[in-house]
Amino acid sequence: MRVHSLHPWNLSYRDAASLQEKLRERLILDDRSFPSSLQTIAGSDVSYARGSDRFFAAVVIFAYPSLELLEEASAEDRSAFPYIPGLLSFREGPVVLKAFRQLRRVPDAVLFDGQGIAHPRGIGLASHLGLFLDVPTIGCAKTRLYGTHGNVGMEKGSRTDLLADGTAVGTAVRTRDRVKPVFISPGHRIGLEKAVEIALSCCRGYRLPEPIRQAHRTVNRIRMEAGD
Repeated sequence: MRVHSLHPWNLSYRDAASLQEKLRERLILDDRSFPSSLQTIAGSDVSYARGSDRFFAAVVIFAYPSLELLEEASAEDRSAFPYIPGLLSFREGPVVLKAFRQLRRVPDAVLFDGQGIAHPRGIGLASHLGLFLDVPTIGCAKTRLYGTHGNVGMEKGSRTDLLADGTAVGTAVRTRDRVKPVFISPGHRIGLEKAVEIALSCCRGYRLPEPIRQAHRTVNRIRMEAGD
């Protein structure tokens, strides 16, 4: 899969935050370029041991809507960028893109275990890497990074908007009865309603949508096999 080259990764923390402000203006947050018929969807995740600079990434592609596994790819790299909330893409992005470059297929859309625009500068991992990949991307995070929301009903499909300065930047969604909600936000080339629709359609009885869940299982297996 072709990955665009947008910028170097060896930036200072201040320069990285400044770059996010500039890149945010390039995001497309509507469905006009979303495929009229979604045929494939990918999930991506990263794994590393606490305190290690050795990172592993996996990407898995599924047929949609059957979620039959079609292809998987992985990569390993080292990252010296520290864990800083809001700058996760500079820590994990390079190894994730390295895995995407191994793919033979180009997925129609990608689910990321991370934030889309529900981010202090409006460009989390799913949004940032969406610009590199130039495909529709969706952020599906296990924890809230930015914004506030009201109570979410306990049944699957219950949701409430994630608000920042009165604007909906994402949604807290119950993906399974009586489990903690996940936080879905558009990444790039997709709007909020479509992002929620696609993420929910990929849930198969677990809290996380199946593409992300399977990417998580795959990357942890790869890391354990590598002895890290």
